[in-house]
Amino acid sequence: MAVSSVRSAGTAPECVIIREIYENGDAQDEFEQELERALEAKAKVIVIEPMKLGNEIARWIAVGNFLHKTCCLSGCGVLLTELIFTDKILIKLPLGMLSIMCAAVYGVSWQSDPCCKYQVEGNAERLKELLPVYKLSTSTPVTLVRKDDTRRKFLQNFIASAVGLLGLWKLYKYNC
Repeated sequence: MAVSSVRSAGTAPECVIIREIYENGDAQDEFEQELERALEAKAKVIVIEPMKLGNEIARWIAVGNFLHKTCCLSGCGVLLTELIFTDKILIKLPLGMLSIMCAAVYGVSWQSDPCCKYQVEGNAERLKELLPVYKLSTSTPVTLVRKDDTRRKFLQNFIASAVGLLGLWKLYKYNC
């Protein structure tokens, strides 16, 4: 098996290392299964040594982060535009639609994915604190750190809901 883990007193392992060891032709599938087990175990830190898998996961997380940020920024743009320029529908409508679409795509594709609980750690100083460097067999692993995303999801859903409600209120007001 190509996984090693360091457990703390709690039930979740502190650090899981997915090693790049090719024992058979199905190595990529084994790496993915090991990642799934680490995600299910809710490991605090996951180190992915296989470059292909690490890059795929990093891109997947980056797309989820992009959708989240786009939803929040465009939604805030709508709300600020409503406060400053109440009659500028050509600015608010596309931004509002973008915010709601990004929130919907994120909710359907990313919100239930266990990877959304993790962020890619790129800070070299922080990595030195988190990782047992002497146990790594590569100098460029992708390191995932588990984060509490409750506030982040609440913010995104709150903004998208506020934008949706504002749009419905404006539509109701326009028709009456």
